[in-house]
Amino acid sequence: MKQERINRINELARKAKAEGLTPEETAERDELRKEYIAAVRENLRAHLDNTYIVDEKGNKRPLPRKDQKGRIES
Repeated sequence: MKQERINRINELARKAKAEGLTPEETAERDELRKEYIAAVRENLRAHLDNTYIVDEKGNKRPLPRKDQKGRIES
């Protein structure tokens, strides 16, 4: 996510605390927050995809993926 979009989220948060937001600004803030959360999840997923577990024998294997209910996928 670009820094200018993060700055806009922070600007809207400060304005919301100080004086409140118009309905248009509230909608913009909500969309920016969704975009930010999606970017954080994507970055975390990429990081975990490149994380490996090393066992006692020195074998390296990737972390197993889990579904939304926490079950390990095959």
